[in-house]
Amino acid sequence: MRKTKITVDIELDENHVPEKMMWNAQDGGVENQETKAVMISVWDEKTSEALRIDLWTKDMPVDHMKRFYHQIIVSLGQTYLRATGEEDVAGWLEEVAEEFAVKSAIKM
Repeated sequence: MRKTKITVDIELDENHVPEKMMWNAQDGGVENQETKAVMISVWDEKTSEALRIDLWTKDMPVDHMKRFYHQIIVSLGQTYLRATGEEDVAGWLEEVAEEFAVKSAIKM
């Protein structure tokens, strides 16, 4: 069996707020690439629930955060379609992403 790693290194300020984050993905050719936000979800089979870590640096602009969320909603629909084949639900998620873009003023 082959193993690989994805890591996130986080520098915190005195109040434990992320100031700088770097991520690495061995197989993706990513080494110490800076990022302003990270969202990690894992499935806990024992409790049948998603566990999450959501972090962003204190200097990440709000408009970038809005775009980050929009792109996550879009990717949720795409991933859902690949995982389930349910085009109707995936399409609905795409509509939700569009509505979010309008309501958050990232798309007029």
